[in-house]
Amino acid sequence: MRTESELPDDFPNIKPKRWRENIQPRRSRSRLWLLAAAALVIVLPMGAGLYTTWLWFQQLGYQTVFTTTLLTKAGLGAAVGLITAAVIWINLKLALRLSPETSPFARRFVIEGQEIPSPDFSALAPRLAPLAALAAGAFAGLAGWGSWETFLRIRHQAPFGETDPIFGRDIAFYFFTLPALDAVADWLLLLVGVSLAGTALIYLIHGAIDFGRTRLSFSIERGARAHLLGLFAALFLVFAFETWLARPNLLFGESGPVAGASYTDIHASLPILSARMAVAVVVAALAIASVFLRSNRLILAGVGIYLLTIVAGWIYPASVQRFSVAPNELAKETLYIQYNIAATRKAFALDKIEERELSGEKTLTSQDIQKNQQTIKNIRLWDHRQLLDTFAQLQVLRTYYDFHSVDNDRYHINGELKQVMLSPRELSSDRLPNRNWINEHFTFTHGFGLTLGPVDQVTPEGLPVLYIKDIPPASSVPSLKIDRPEIYFGETSNDRVYVKTNTKEFNYPSGDQNVFQNYAGEGGVSIGSKWRQLLFAIRFGDLKLLLSNDLTADSLVLFDRNIRERLQQIAPYLRFDNDPYLVIHEGRLFWIADAYTVSDRYPYSQTVNGVNYIRNSVKAVVDAYHGHAQLYIADESDPLVQTYARIYPGTLKPLSEMPEGLRAHLRYPEDIFKLQSYVYSTFHMDQPQIFYNKEDLWTVASMGESDGKSQTMDPYYTIMKLPGEKSEEFILMLPFTPKDKNNLAAWMAARSDGEHYGKLVVYRFPKQKVIFGPNQVVARINQDPEVSRQRTLWDQRGSSVNMGTLMVIPIEESLIYVQPLYLRSESSRIPELRRVIVAAGERIAMEPTLEAALARIFGETPPIDLKSQTPDLKTGETPAQPQPAAATSNLAEQAKQHYDRAIQSQREGDWARYGEEIKRLGAVLEQMSKQR
Repeated sequence: MRTESELPDDFPNIKPKRWRENIQPRRSRSRLWLLAAAALVIVLPMGAGLYTTWLWFQQLGYQTVFTTTLLTKAGLGAAVGLITAAVIWINLKLALRLSPETSPFARRFVIEGQEIPSPDFSALAPRLAPLAALAAGAFAGLAGWGSWETFLRIRHQAPFGETDPIFGRDIAFYFFTLPALDAVADWLLLLVGVSLAGTALIYLIHGAIDFGRTRLSFSIERGARAHLLGLFAALFLVFAFETWLARPNLLFGESGPVAGASYTDIHASLPILSARMAVAVVVAALAIASVFLRSNRLILAGVGIYLLTIVAGWIYPASVQRFSVAPNELAKETLYIQYNIAATRKAFALDKIEERELSGEKTLTSQDIQKNQQTIKNIRLWDHRQLLDTFAQLQVLRTYYDFHSVDNDRYHINGELKQVMLSPRELSSDRLPNRNWINEHFTFTHGFGLTLGPVDQVTPEGLPVLYIKDIPPASSVPSLKIDRPEIYFGETSNDRVYVKTNTKEFNYPSGDQNVFQNYAGEGGVSIGSKWRQLLFAIRFGDLKLLLSNDLTADSLVLFDRNIRERLQQIAPYLRFDNDPYLVIHEGRLFWIADAYTVSDRYPYSQTVNGVNYIRNSVKAVVDAYHGHAQLYIADESDPLVQTYARIYPGTLKPLSEMPEGLRAHLRYPEDIFKLQSYVYSTFHMDQPQIFYNKEDLWTVASMGESDGKSQTMDPYYTIMKLPGEKSEEFILMLPFTPKDKNNLAAWMAARSDGEHYGKLVVYRFPKQKVIFGPNQVVARINQDPEVSRQRTLWDQRGSSVNMGTLMVIPIEESLIYVQPLYLRSESSRIPELRRVIVAAGERIAMEPTLEAALARIFGETPPIDLKSQTPDLKTGETPAQPQPAAATSNLAEQAKQHYDRAIQSQREGDWARYGEEIKRLGAVLEQMSKQR
């Protein structure tokens, strides 16, 4: 008997029938197994990911977000995909049916006088047609899947109550309806375009379209001609629809001097678009009429006219712009510049800014300083970078802890509003000395506590005073006591951890020993069953999870622990601020994050970084221990947040439901303030002529550095009494200078307390008076002989001098500038605050303390005893303040200060300063002797 290799080449044609029948089922079964295995590899991870994600949303109480979003994506994607595939397949099937059945497509082409037969593709068309329809349907389905938010927004849209200045439509039309119509137009173009191209190709292949021997002659069978003309008519109706949509989209144009429709757009482009739309409708009608006519001349004439409107759309607006607008641009564009100014100010919430004028004539006195003690006591002397470096050296305590950022906030301490800087101590798993699977996922699971201190107080060694420090956190202020210091959810935490397991969780170090404590919170997803362990092992790609003996029936998995990513999942429609901050409330730690609703669909508004509308509409709170997340509506007038509240009912709560203790710590966020400041530097000019000529253009103030470079100032928080107000408040502020100049033009403040929250105030200086700006002040400080001498002396001794951020501090209707000076020795990386420089008008003083520098400039004012502001570590109470009425006690305190500064100068080798302090000490002692 022959082996298989010995069989002849034509053996398959002579196989016994039974032998062939036995082979075929085996091949079919193999293919089925391969398909099943491939489906399992694809579907199982997707299913595991979806189910575990749903468990995560369910645990947080936001399953509405998951189900609404997923069902909308799937439903819209499936509907669009199926409709697309069905319509295209129907057209292709109809083309196949209307094509000649007997035509073998044995047509001939004439090439260089010779007839060459073409290959026969007609047999492939019935096989490729359904594949082409499915491919187009899949592409359209993916587009529909990605348009889920557009669909939900048009369905649940809230009106703005404002209309655009050209068409008079509600702004909601541009935010919600127009994007949806644009998406529909793109889909219809795909639908009709693919159908037309596919049917034409089928008719061509099957010979329904027959080209003659000349290049321009061809004939089409009657059924095929009617089909193609119908699709051709549908195509031009889509063109007409797109042209109609192009009219309102003119309001987002960039062709004129400002954003929005210009004079040329309204008086040239808009009429052309109207004409093109009418012509497209006429061409569609002619195509339908031609079904009953033999001639195609009417269609060709219509298409020719349509093409002329396209050419006219290029030539006519350009001619109007060049010969009519350009010679008289300001006169022609004034109205549209007004539209742009009004819309931009409205879209960026600048229309409600309160503008106040400052005289610039006020000269500060010691009485002004005394009246604004609360402002002086809250001047920030510590830069974020310097403070982070200090914390890294003094408060990290273990290598696996890290201070990621420093936040500014305010607390009432002993009945006084006090600005503080705080930084959470988070766990950094990549710094573990022994990194392994157990340590990273079971043992080291969380950060611990924070450091917190006042912004203005310094120890005699030049280090920050801390109200909260060490592990476990020790608080010198009873109201800042922390009962639950564990941080399972933070800014750096994002790797998964397993809690309530057989492995002891490291809580905090205590000397040479470690303290362990298992998680007792409410966060996390149950992972006690083997089924869930399998699903999460697939999700994380972690097979060790299935082999672990440390999991119990009560075990939980905490994942997506980074608060920004956590919030972004439960609110994908919001844009979150880059700086969430930690708050102490009732002994627990909470993260507060600001969220924005943004868009680029506000008509006539200027676009900045892809945004031309923004509102700080939501405040988010995340429990650092439990992981609970709550979203509160901060701006109920925002139509965008109203729309999302309708889409996801119950997920956005009124701000009144936020605990009062947390509401007291809400602050105006930096990201939106930066954007508003940038926009306002141009759009404070509300007169078209001034705006057009950029006569009063501002820039955010820059601060010079010692190396000659300058950097744009960042906004900063402070507590101060605004000019014209009765009490101090927590604000965010930023100064402005005129374009290409260094003198101060104005400063903007965002208020954060009580009923004034969210209000923006701008204080303008008179243009006829020069007020020194930050760059000029820094230059004067660097040129000051005393400052220069001291810096040179320190540099020669090997120490590194770092100049801190220059703070612009408004007092009454004037300003003082404060800049800290830090010193780093060669042997230590810890920055020490060694000098405080104060500039006021023409005067500059550099002293070891802020109160000393102020006293040097404004005279011997009653000193601000920063040490007396520090609560006692044992009692938690602040010592009583010395009363200014006791003159002798005041002089004694001054004498002590001069003596301490003299000793400090002696240690630093600054003998010139030492001599000055001794002289001042002698003068004070002489006054004391006279009083006796």
